[in-house]
Amino acid sequence: MARMLLSREKVYDPILRSIHAWNGFAIFLLLISAQVADWIELTPEASALWRFHVWAGYALIIGLVARLTWGLNGPPHARLGAMCHGREWWQALRSRQWFTEPEGFGHHPLASAAYILFYLIVLVMALTGLALAAIEQGSGPLVTWLGHDVVMKDWFKTPHDVLEEFVLGFVILHIAALILHEVNHGVPLAQAMVSGYQYRKEKE
Repeated sequence: MARMLLSREKVYDPILRSIHAWNGFAIFLLLISAQVADWIELTPEASALWRFHVWAGYALIIGLVARLTWGLNGPPHARLGAMCHGREWWQALRSRQWFTEPEGFGHHPLASAAYILFYLIVLVMALTGLALAAIEQGSGPLVTWLGHDVVMKDWFKTPHDVLEEFVLGFVILHIAALILHEVNHGVPLAQAMVSGYQYRKEKE
């Protein structure tokens, strides 16, 4: 059996990897706290969990600001522009080939589209979450305008709850895609956000 040769390159810098870990952990805490609080609703423990949920939301907002800042000022592979691959997106739409083998270093062109959509969804969730914190808990930067305004609650709660399902789905698909890429294409991917190195097959 021929031995597959891999090349590697240091792609993801320590700051980007730290922001990724921070945001991933904050999202994990947000999803878990929301699910458990719903299961034990109308209890003192649920109220405490919702307060914790709000603080985890603040942590995620800090992470999003950090990612945006680093996306504008960081090294090339961390830049937001590095996630824009209009030509590849158009080709994928025309060919309907979505799960392609990674080529070149940096974010996968098609996965980048999902990442951008994910960031937009999380941004909307952050804004609606701040509104709900003001309405339900009388806290946060929007309390002056929305504090305990139950009339407005459904305007923010419905999109917040719906988008939560999208975030959960993205997390599951993101992990599944990493596993499938490694199994189908034989290139380690998941370790990139730990070591910073990406591996690619060497062209013959």
